[in-house]
Amino acid sequence: MNKIEKGQRYRHFKGKEYVVIAIARDSETTEEVVVYQAQYDSPEFGPNQIWVRPLNDFCGKKEIDGKEVDRFSLIKEGE
Repeated sequence: MNKIEKGQRYRHFKGKEYVVIAIARDSETTEEVVVYQAQYDSPEFGPNQIWVRPLNDFCGKKEIDGKEVDRFSLIKEGE
């Protein structure tokens, strides 16, 4: 995956869209984390919930039906 930057829009492998707010550091481990905001309303968590995930996990792969896919994919303009 290309460099993650603030303001970029990504699609999770399950189909929902998110915008990266920041790259931050965990205060205990100093591990880089991605701070990102949902671009949808969730009945469970509310509208446009903000999430954090380790950078390596955000940029990682997920196996679906025996095929490796990006956990998050950059949405290019016009998609």
